Amino acid sequence: MRVVLGSDHAGFLLKQHLITYLQGLGHETLDVGAFSLDSVDYPDSAAQVGEKLSSGQAERGIVVCGSGIGISIAANKMPGVRAALCHEPVSARLSREHNDANVLALGERLTTPMMAEEIVKIWLETPFAGGRHQNRIDKIHQLEIPHAD
Repeated sequence: MRVVLGSDHAGFLLKQHLITYLQGLGHETLDVGAFSLDSVDYPDSAAQVGEKLSSGQAERGIVVCGSGIGISIAANKMPGVRAALCHEPVSARLSREHNDANVLALGERLTTPMMAEEIVKIWLETPFAGGRHQNRIDKIHQLEIPHAD
């Protein structure tokens, strides 16, 4: 699977760790930054992750900032992105099964590298359940379409 990763400076170290972890699992990775601990704004990385997904250059995305909150909010502004902020494996599994989340958001200050690995593994391996959940995903997609007032 091709996974695009983006972070701000506060998520840089965990993102780098996850790139190595994902490559070790045999996944292809695309890194859109941050590329150092120098200050950068998380909306920029979130937008780049969304663009890679919408263009088909990646199948899934992972975004990381200090808490995971800001970058998940920014990622969810991008068309077609369903970003889920997960702090443990159960929410990661449910975000895939019920919400077909295509972006995983993590907080470096709140998630250890070991826990992040467990979350990522489950998130990547869990399929979307479809069925009754598909109707809800369709409604989320409708929210992205501009409506005439």
